Amino acid sequence: MRYNILLIAIGGLLGSVARYLTVVYITKIFPHPFPFGTFAVNIIGCLIIGIVYGLSLRFLWLTPEWRLLLATGFCGGFTTFSAFALENIQLLEQSNYGTFAMYSISSFVLGLAAVFIGLSLTRI
Repeated sequence: MRYNILLIAIGGLLGSVARYLTVVYITKIFPHPFPFGTFAVNIIGCLIIGIVYGLSLRFLWLTPEWRLLLATGFCGGFTTFSAFALENIQLLEQSNYGTFAMYSISSFVLGLAAVFIGLSLTRI
């Protein structure tokens, strides 16, 4: 258990630093009100988690430990949107359409609401 936590922590550290550097770099290239840096991080994170899980299903060399380091750790530190997207794809693949719709819509709506409430609480 401690080893798994260490793997996730190392991956999370690397993912967080990679997120910061990616956002800074992309924002310098595309200075615009649209958050291109965060948008790119979310899309890149989704691509990485898809590749990691796809490879882990095909090849034995991508062990559960590597998956913890790369998917849970790195992608989790890089962006949690990638985990959200993967879970939604898994729900669709399992034909859990109602759960998919409820999870997607409620995550989006409640996530926005929670940010709004959090910001509102700081303004009181």
